[in-house]
Amino acid sequence: MKRTYARLGCGFLLALVCASLAAQDYPNRPVSIVVPAAPGGTNDINARQLAQALTRILGQSFAVINRPGAGGAIGTAYVANSKPDGYTLIMPLATASAIPVADQLFGRKPSFTMDQLTSVALISADPNLLGARIDAPWKGLKDLVADARQNPGRIAYGTSGNYGPSHFMTEMFAHAAGIKLNHVAYGGGGPALIALLGNEVALAPVTPAQAMPHVQSGKLRVLANGGTRRIASLPDVPTFRELGYDIQYHLWVGMFAPAGTPPPVLTVLRDAVRQAAQSQEFVQSLAKAQVELAYLDAPEFEKFWRDDARRVAEVVKRIGRVD
Repeated sequence: MKRTYARLGCGFLLALVCASLAAQDYPNRPVSIVVPAAPGGTNDINARQLAQALTRILGQSFAVINRPGAGGAIGTAYVANSKPDGYTLIMPLATASAIPVADQLFGRKPSFTMDQLTSVALISADPNLLGARIDAPWKGLKDLVADARQNPGRIAYGTSGNYGPSHFMTEMFAHAAGIKLNHVAYGGGGPALIALLGNEVALAPVTPAQAMPHVQSGKLRVLANGGTRRIASLPDVPTFRELGYDIQYHLWVGMFAPAGTPPPVLTVLRDAVRQAAQSQEFVQSLAKAQVELAYLDAPEFEKFWRDDARRVAEVVKRIGRVD
């Protein structure tokens, strides 16, 4: 028995030594950052700017690999089931935590669970905004709520698709306000915004970057902000919470590694991302893409992400199956 414990102890120490040596040598070959969406979106923009910064900081190539499909499930499952060695990372869609919950609703075996990933850092967190055309009959959220109560189910809103971030935010609002709105799913946030401007729908959640050109041109009015505070580009737009609705929803972008990645490797990654976040060059590169840095290290990001996942799970279950 003593020999068995001794062998186990030696094996544990050997594993620790190997992990430590791996971290000292990490990274010694190119690292992939998977984005489970097509090029050009917010996640892709964040990932490419961060990849450049990490390449500069760690002296090894960090390359963005796009693996779109199934609302982000394909790329996320790929990384969740990858070797946990720090050479395959992911910057998933904010809806990643909703995918396993939706799979369960449809009786499907989830292709991954979020417990298969471990957090590295949060990079950005844009609040969802509720937009309406400038000629809409509502000057503010109070007017919209009153109209929706008089006309339940008649006011249509467009989103990027079923179980997408804009779907979640608007359903959170409708539930909190006790109103019923008519959901129209489009094939992305861009088509939903076009539908709003083209008078196909009356409302659409938008990002600050999407909203600003149309606010400035006098075509769009933002009724409320889904963040925890007002944003500098739209200082006159109140948050939902200011208006009495306990809603918080961000389109966040963060980095994860497969669960089981050696702690020393995670430390290297966390330190490098921290250096990037403190770099004026990185901050300015995000700003040029109209993305505001919202850096959180792993422990704080973990709490942020778990809270967000809990809210999203509640909304998915409330929405139910949408075929």
